[in-house]
Parts: sequence; C-alpha cells; structure tokens
Amino acid sequence: KDFDPRRLEELGESIRRHGLLQPVVVIPNGDRWILVAGERRLRAHKLIGAETIRAIVADVDLDRLRMRELALVENIQRENLNPIELAEAYRELLEVHGITHEELAAIVHKSRSQITNTLRLLSLSDYARKALTEGRLSQGHAKVLLALPEAKQRVLVDTIAGRKLSVRETEELVKRTRAGKNMRNSKQPSSRETDPKLLQRLEKLLPFPHRLTRKGLEIRLPDEAGLKAFIDFLDKNDR
Repeated sequence: KDFDPRRLEELGESIRRHGLLQPVVVIPNGDRWILVAGERRLRAHKLIGAETIRAIVADVDLDRLRMRELALVENIQRENLNPIELAEAYRELLEVHGITHEELAAIVHKSRSQITNTLRLLSLSDYARKALTEGRLSQGHAKVLLALPEAKQRVLVDTIAGRKLSVRETEELVKRTRAGKNMRNSKQPSSRETDPKLLQRLEKLLPFPHRLTRKGLEIRLPDEAGLKAFIDFLDKNDR
C-alpha cells in the first residue's frame, strides 16, 4: 500500500513529540502478531526508529477471520475510503462473515454508535449516495438527509451542493421541508356555520349588498353614489 511520505513524516514527528494517541490493533497468530488496523501508524513508528508500538489485542478468533475478512478490515483503514465504501465494508463483515458489532468495534477501534451511524448511510437514496461518494456532500450533511424521503433528498442535495450550505443550515432546511409537508398534509379546519339569527340582524343593520367570507365581511359598493350613501350611513350611526 502506498502512503504519502510527507504525511508519514508529519505523523512520525507528532508521535515523537506527543506519543501515539490511537494504538494499532493486532490479533495473535502463534508467537507472532497480525496487524489488523494501523499500518500507517506502524510505518511512522519505523520511520522514527521506534522499536515498540502501543497495540490493542482484538479478541477475535483468527479461524473466523478468514482472508476476505482480513482484506476487508485492512481496506477499512485506507485513508481515501469514502463513507459509502466504509459502510459497505462494515455491512459485508456483519452480514456475510458473521462478525458481531462488538467484534467489529474492537477491530476498527470505533464505538458501536459510530459504526451504526456509518451503516445508516446505506439507507440514503442512490442520488444522495453518489453525491456523498463524489464529495459534493459531507457525512454530516448525509446524516441529516436521512430524515427525508428519497424524492426530497434529491432536491435538497442539489440545494446543499449549489449553495454550499453548512450542516447547521442543512438541518434548518430539512426542518422547514418537513414542516411544510406536515402543513400540506393536515386538513384545513372547516369553517363554522354562521348563526341564522345573526345573519338576520346583520340584514337589518346593514342595508347594503354584502356577504360573509372566510376573511370577514365584504360590502359591495357599485359606484360613487353607493360609496357616499355608505359614508353617510356610518356618519349617522356614529352620532
């Protein structure tokens, strides 16, 4: 596997100054060890001349972790693995090879919640997954989009990428989108029936063409004479 020499030197210098923050993961094989995760960290140690390295011994039976499984686990450690490729590798280890969530967490040195959140990305629409793979969306954006149906995801992917929205802005956009859908799906309240007695009183008190609407009372004044008569009516009843 090829690693960027400059980045290996930077990592080696960081390890020299601050120590190794994340141990490598190994599994026993007789009197030897098989490296499962952390090749880049191991190479950086060798680069600075370190003879030992901190390691976590994964409690996984080597007989169960066959060559394909080892290849998948090694593939997970690639620096350039995108989130969808990572999720697919997790899924294959869990579903095809029978690795448990606990074993996988020990192997990749991540929490079960991190693994679960990565696996959820496989529920995205094909369009959103492609955008995530291409780098037009971040994993944070993608997690927010999971709250929407596939059709809405496509619209928002283009909006997020086109407007370069932050994850926080995307969260607000998703909230507004879901709220708008709920409002459209909710039934409009039925208008109340007006009391007939009130209508009769209105007819007596208001001798002008009128009608009740959802917004209020509408009075029809066909011409200037009608307007003058209405003003006189208001003036008379205001005294």
